[in-house]
Amino acid sequence: MAGRAAVPEVIWARPERTGRGPRPAYRRADIAAAAVRLADAHGVDAVSMRRVAAELGCGTMSLYNYVPRKEDLYELMVDEVSGEYELPEPTGDWRGDMLATARQTRAIMHRHPWLHRVMTTLYATGPNALRYLEACLGYLEPLDAPPGTKMECVGMVNGTVMIFVVNEFAMADRARAVPWTAEQETAVRGAYLGSQLATGRYPRLAALYATAPEAPEDPDVLFERAVSRVLDGFG
Repeated sequence: MAGRAAVPEVIWARPERTGRGPRPAYRRADIAAAAVRLADAHGVDAVSMRRVAAELGCGTMSLYNYVPRKEDLYELMVDEVSGEYELPEPTGDWRGDMLATARQTRAIMHRHPWLHRVMTTLYATGPNALRYLEACLGYLEPLDAPPGTKMECVGMVNGTVMIFVVNEFAMADRARAVPWTAEQETAVRGAYLGSQLATGRYPRLAALYATAPEAPEDPDVLFERAVSRVLDGFG
């Protein structure tokens, strides 16, 4: 395709600016921060080379000297917000350390609701991503498992957090879109479900709901339990 490199490139392997000439006016960090500001304010669909250039006060074509592709821009954005992790030294409690890190992931995703749309494992080579992975492997040192299994643990925890947060976003979007309250919808759906269970066609579900709590559990409690069960599967 015209305009694309013939072989894969890594944005981090490129100099801050190609070619000769005066010292670059912008750092990649400046560009990433501008793009993150746009995405936070208007959503990731609003992030374009033109708008990022306008945010920085430079010409659009000038920006391509620093970031050749929009995919590179996304990678810079993901790594920029990955710098928000606080990664203390390991405590020796690998489950506790990983759970605390998962809480941070959830918080970062809520601060940047666009993040799940552009995140990919291909972006695990940026400086902040590498810092995060190195810290997680440090937390997992007490776990008696091969290095590959430890990386699998990190990936599964991240996947669990992402699924949980995306569902939180979907529920919040629905709540904003309808004219009734969550309590009203819960009551209506609960009544319908009760009528279906009363038919006797779903005895296992009926037994389940007969012992399940009526009120939905706190999302924070559900989150902690979900991540903890993933961790329990590794040791």
